[in-house]
Formats: sequence, C-alpha cells, structure tokens
Amino acid sequence: MAASLEYVEFVCYRIKGAGDVRFKKMFGEYMVYVNDKPLLLVCDDTVYVKKLDALGELMRNAPLGMPYNGAKEHYILDIGDEKLTRSVIDVLEPITPIPAPRKKKAAKSAT
Repeated sequence: MAASLEYVEFVCYRIKGAGDVRFKKMFGEYMVYVNDKPLLLVCDDTVYVKKLDALGELMRNAPLGMPYNGAKEHYILDIGDEKLTRSVIDVLEPITPIPAPRKKKAAKSAT
C-alpha cells in the first residue's frame, strides 16, 4: 500500500516552520525535504528516519522498521509527538547534505 497524499501533506504541515518544506513522490511513496535536504521518508502512511548515530539517544525508544523491501532498518517517527519531531529535524537538517544534481542523459541521435 502506498502512502496517501493526504498523509504526506499532514506530515509537511506538522513540520512547517522548520525551514523550506516540500515533498516529492518516488515510486508510490514520498520523500520530505527540508531546505532541499531529504530528511523524512513516508511509506504506507508511516514516517521513517534514517538510523544515524546522531539520532541514537533521541530515538532510543522509537520502534524500528523497514520502509520497503530491501531497505535498511529505519527509525519510525511518531509525527504526532511535536517535541520529538522538531528535535529530530533540528538534528538532521544541519548534518544532511543537499543531494548532488543528477546529470541529464544525452539524447540518442537517430542514424
């Protein structure tokens, strides 16, 4: 089951004020960006956060899960916990790099 647009909009609403918040649909699921940095993964109406050492203490009681088959284990973020959510964003935003732009593939010429 894919994440619903309504749920990802709710997630973005919950973190408004954290910076420039936007989302992008990817393979039926969504990535939520703050200041062009990919911070939250929304799959099956669940918010996942990459399991990083910087979040270990903060997310020590959080459940773990895999957002999709073949993914690494992630923390599951309780988006309803405003204080925890803000703290996670505050930790992740400064340490997450902006992804490098993808190179466009050259168009094939007809011969």
